[in-house]
Amino acid sequence: MLGWMAWTWPTALLFVGIFSAVGFLTFLEIRYPGGDARQGVLGLTTTRGDRLFITLLGTAYIFLAWLGLIGYPLWGALGLSLAWCVFCFWKV
Repeated sequence: MLGWMAWTWPTALLFVGIFSAVGFLTFLEIRYPGGDARQGVLGLTTTRGDRLFITLLGTAYIFLAWLGLIGYPLWGALGLSLAWCVFCFWKV
């Protein structure tokens, strides 16, 4: 039934992680409404959801650039992506 896509453990964990992050942000929005809007270093007023979107988009570009320029293994790209995530939620 699910043979139309190559469901591997890394693919499943990626989707579980994204859905968990969205669920956690939903919980935070219910608990603390308003989205925690603030203006960061990019000059944009962002909410938690905006910062999650910027993080996911940047992570995709980091992994694609890593694959195109360096190749495997992807541990370096993972480290850069985690640093990007911390930066986005801290300063953006």
